[in-house]
Amino acid sequence: MFIQEQQLEGQHVRLEPLNAGHIEALAEAVRDGQGWTLWYASVPRPEEMAAYVERAIEEASRGHLAYAVRHLASGDIVGTTRFYAVDAANRRAMIGYTWYSQSVRGTAVNAECKLLMLSNLFEASRAIACEFRTHFFNRASRAAIESLGAKQDGILRAHQILSDGSLRDTVIYSIIESEWPAVRMNLRSKLARLTPG
Repeated sequence: MFIQEQQLEGQHVRLEPLNAGHIEALAEAVRDGQGWTLWYASVPRPEEMAAYVERAIEEASRGHLAYAVRHLASGDIVGTTRFYAVDAANRRAMIGYTWYSQSVRGTAVNAECKLLMLSNLFEASRAIACEFRTHFFNRASRAAIESLGAKQDGILRAHQILSDGSLRDTVIYSIIESEWPAVRMNLRSKLARLTPG
């Protein structure tokens, strides 16, 4: 694992390495917005949260680094995100498995989470590239990824069979090292706009 495994904290959020102590708070967080009802998103139901967290912890040995997202103003856990498919040999990783409570969507939370994670990846860990993947029909996720400054690399058609039997077309985006300074400025500007005066 070439990514620095550490707690990451900004003005709005703290990314805490995911552990079993977060299960109850995450089960409560996911109830706000019921993200599991979106057929194109992979969001766990409250009763599935223990298995979801345990699997994320087990996957640490396979290049996953998962976080619980704590909203500093409220003190509440409001979602989760992670690095995965970490490729130390090629100095790249994916960011995903991200979901948030409805109450913090459209706020500074996602922008700051991505700023903290991408800073860790490109600055502390000297990565060459970061990749994002999402369902073709997940318009909100695609818009959020594009608003970071990530570029679309392509679409993997019929890439995955989902639990309901439908086929997922996966849209792939990336940010490369040379783009990071502009992406960082974009995220800082976005945070400034989303932070009350």
